Amino acid sequence: MSPDQPFDFASLRNAYAVGLQPAQVVDEVYRRIDALNDPGIFISLRERDDVRCEAEKLGNADRPLRGIPFVIEDNIDAAGMETTAACPAFSYRAGRDAFVVEQLRNAGAILIGKTNLDQFATGLVGVRTPYPIPRNALDPEIVPGGSSSGSAVAVAQGLVSFSLGTDTAGSGRVPAALNSIVGLKPSLGALSSSGVVPACRTLDTVSVFALTVPDAFEVFDVAAKFDPNDAFARETTVGALGPIPKSFRIGVPDKESRRFFDDGIQARAFEGALTDLQELGGEIVEFNFTPFYEVADMLYHGPWVAERHTVIEALLRDRPQDVHPVTREITEDARRFAATDAFRAIYRLHELKRRIGPLIEGVDVICVPTIPTFYSMSDLEADPVGPNTRLGTYTNFVNLLDLCAVAVPTAPREDGRPSSITLLAAAGRDGAIASVARAVHMKTRPALGATDWPMPAAVALADEAAPGEMALAVVGAHMSGLPLNVELTRLGGRFLKHARTSAGYRSIM
Repeated sequence: MSPDQPFDFASLRNAYAVGLQPAQVVDEVYRRIDALNDPGIFISLRERDDVRCEAEKLGNADRPLRGIPFVIEDNIDAAGMETTAACPAFSYRAGRDAFVVEQLRNAGAILIGKTNLDQFATGLVGVRTPYPIPRNALDPEIVPGGSSSGSAVAVAQGLVSFSLGTDTAGSGRVPAALNSIVGLKPSLGALSSSGVVPACRTLDTVSVFALTVPDAFEVFDVAAKFDPNDAFARETTVGALGPIPKSFRIGVPDKESRRFFDDGIQARAFEGALTDLQELGGEIVEFNFTPFYEVADMLYHGPWVAERHTVIEALLRDRPQDVHPVTREITEDARRFAATDAFRAIYRLHELKRRIGPLIEGVDVICVPTIPTFYSMSDLEADPVGPNTRLGTYTNFVNLLDLCAVAVPTAPREDGRPSSITLLAAAGRDGAIASVARAVHMKTRPALGATDWPMPAAVALADEAAPGEMALAVVGAHMSGLPLNVELTRLGGRFLKHARTSAGYRSIM
């Protein structure tokens, strides 16, 4: 196969249709890994011959992800491989695949290896690891982002088609922004956590990195099977990708409450992305973002940090020297919280949710910058905590508020660095926000990670009601604009499709 073969799903499937074989793709994956020569991306790789044999056994089987290569963050189990969570002293050999990995492999996806991360998924920078640090795919002077650093870089460099990370504070979104790829953070409980080393078990989710929104969403759709053995699993309606309505409401932080930490370049990039959304039919609704920031502060400065301590309590007691210094500092700080602190924090979170709820319900999607600025490797050497905290400005509140999210690249900044926005909505609206993310990605057409591969051609999407939605028929053009129709457009804040008038079909919300 050609060394220039794109690894997005559409391109690979086109190549398979004219004779390419999965074993050839495996050979190319390992060739690209060797050629890139970045020792920080992987903690462990499967033996090439074993992977090639697995690929050959796929034959021409009709499986949804047949021959699609992927990698997983090394806090996710793969049968027969060590799981380290980037801490060799913690490592164990997994007896079986994590539930989500099993779903993907059953669907024909080919597991290549396990990637580096901020130790115990504690960090947004990607440098808190005892292994070599992965190089940012676009600029080696910039941090790669974490915790899912290796997973994001592997996709951005075109080594594999998709990867799995995890997301508690933004680990599935910040690395996506820093490497110009898509990061999908599902609704909590939609993807099983069985076989995943927890960070904060009540807030964690497996996340998906890919070059395009349809690729990421397809992986999510395949993996989103209910796992009765995961106490935090939920029966979740995934929804579907579809055409976006002609008009929709976008909630954004008002200008007074936006937080950026550079000379204005990031702010101007965000304004440009909002303009693109408006051209797609979005109506901007500004509101004060202060309560969201208060929720964000609770994640690392409140008792939820004690959840991280529960995972490595024995290691901290018996072998504290084997824990990364920053990880150790953060988790040991949890000891200062008492049970009364936890309950007070829960009460305050519910009060903030009550304030924030009407803001979320009053719009169809919330749009924020994925990151507020960029940080270099030298910035982290000078201050290992401050930049990490600031990178979570627009991500730390998301799981505490039980929102789903998609980070998507937009037009590059004026200085050439990548720009990214994150679209947010209430749990269960994954398909709705992914549909908007797909539209803005296709409109702006940024580079696919660090590759020079073209954006795949847009595929027409069926305009039909997704699971949990309904198709409505409204007869009579004279009814246009009447109160009933106005109410229908806001029903539950959902995308309601196929409203019929005498003039034909039109998409409404």
